[in-house]
Amino acid sequence: MFNFIVTPRAIRGKKGQKLFRQMQERLTAWGGDYRIFHTQRKGHATELARQLTEEGERNIVIMGGDGAVNDALKGLLGVEDVSFGIIPSGTGNDFAASAKIPHGMEALDLILEGEAKPTDYIRFSDGQCSMNIAGLGIDVDILIRCEKGRIRGKIKYFLSLLKSLMFYRGTSVRVLVDGKEEERKILIAAVANGKQFGGGIVLCPPAEIDDGLMELMVVDYPKRSKIPGALIKLMQGKILDLPFAHRISCSQASIFPSERCKAQYDGELYEANALEATLVKGGIKMYRK
Repeated sequence: MFNFIVTPRAIRGKKGQKLFRQMQERLTAWGGDYRIFHTQRKGHATELARQLTEEGERNIVIMGGDGAVNDALKGLLGVEDVSFGIIPSGTGNDFAASAKIPHGMEALDLILEGEAKPTDYIRFSDGQCSMNIAGLGIDVDILIRCEKGRIRGKIKYFLSLLKSLMFYRGTSVRVLVDGKEEERKILIAAVANGKQFGGGIVLCPPAEIDDGLMELMVVDYPKRSKIPGALIKLMQGKILDLPFAHRISCSQASIFPSERCKAQYDGELYEANALEATLVKGGIKMYRK
């Protein structure tokens, strides 16, 4: 039995409605058992995933973006026995890019005809989790400004970026990894299972979702005159070329901000006292290439 959890955004507009109709036709032709559940509110995917796995269901598919994937992952009980599918239907679909999951009907075909493979994910001490990238810094500042802004579309992100360039002053953190602790003022601090975030911005090219390691990324807060250049490097996927950008491959890492702040987990914002992260090696089976 395949259980599809579908978000409203995934089937919004003519393109989303067309894909949803094609999916239903394909599933009918396939002839196997399936159910479709529609989310009604933020966090509903978590509730549905928990309810389904409590009932013993082990094939869960989410149709949505990175945030929806994160929501569903948090709800899975007995996650190590679950076969998890994604039909990328969000704005960025960053984790799907790292997992080489195709879009549209090809994603459904991969689920129906493919085999779920062991895949790493990151779990945090406060119960949060991440398939892709979690962290804090200027990227979170931009997301917060985007949420507050009234303008829609790509211009909203650009305007929020300009405001962050003007007003963001860095975040003081303690970073603990491999038994070593350092205090730093950061532009970005994150743990990465996937390579990219923010709708295609490659933060950590070396990251792999099945190598049993996550990447701790720390970009120190530079002189203000160097911030625009650093963000250009980030947009180009070359942030690690900078001397004040650091990467450590690890299985555990902690980032402690000097005060409670907002952090992003796969693009979703939550209040956090700390990001105490542990990689769960091969912790979930996923339909992917």
